[in-house]
Amino acid sequence: AAACCAHGGTRFDRTGHAGYITDHIVSKSMPTTTLPLTPARQRRKEARPQELLDAALDLFVEKGFAATRSEEVAARAGVSKGTLYLYYPSKEELLKAVIRANISREIAEGEDMVRGFDGPTTELLPRLIKEWWRRIGETKASGICKLMVAEVRNFPEIASFYREEVIEPAQRMIGRVLQRGIDRGEFRPVPVPEAVHALMAPVLFIMLHKHSIGACAGLENMVDAHATIDVQLDLVMHGLTPRDDVAAGRRKAGRR
Repeated sequence: AAACCAHGGTRFDRTGHAGYITDHIVSKSMPTTTLPLTPARQRRKEARPQELLDAALDLFVEKGFAATRSEEVAARAGVSKGTLYLYYPSKEELLKAVIRANISREIAEGEDMVRGFDGPTTELLPRLIKEWWRRIGETKASGICKLMVAEVRNFPEIASFYREEVIEPAQRMIGRVLQRGIDRGEFRPVPVPEAVHALMAPVLFIMLHKHSIGACAGLENMVDAHATIDVQLDLVMHGLTPRDDVAAGRRKAGRR
């Protein structure tokens, strides 16, 4: 063992030379090991991207995309700004990730539902619209719609991304359902692209209302989302029903 003795604040090594033992000397003599992450820390690291996305969605909807600073997102998620940039190198990339996680994923699941549905299209279409509202309209993700309407003209790259990632896939999905009904004789022939717009416009209106006038105190209940969607679907389904079926239904109703 090294023989060291202290004298007047000075330390002598075994050669008898005076000197100070510094942290640098000690640290160099100690073996270096990388400690594995504890289960709690590992879970925290795995959850971090979602925590950043949740914080970003909240702030983008509350303050707007342009007004939100990256450091605010990091602070709300409980990490440093540098950590945020490790996952998302820019605020634009962060917004894209928010859109993918909250809307694109739901559209993909909707497409799976459409492909696996074997029943009549008169059941599929209302189910699809109601699921859209349940999964997006009733969640924080509905604020993304308002965000796009309010700010996207100032961010053309985001506009192109949103069109490719959300608008076009959603229109194709609903358009396929309408075309399915037409091909099976369940719906009368209608111009599909315009019918898609007519179907989605009321749902988008309710989402915009929710994050504008409906967000004001005392005005939250101006629009009953579920009742409005039910009425819209009733009008749409009767409008899509072949004319002969509509006439037969009216005659049957008149005989009651």
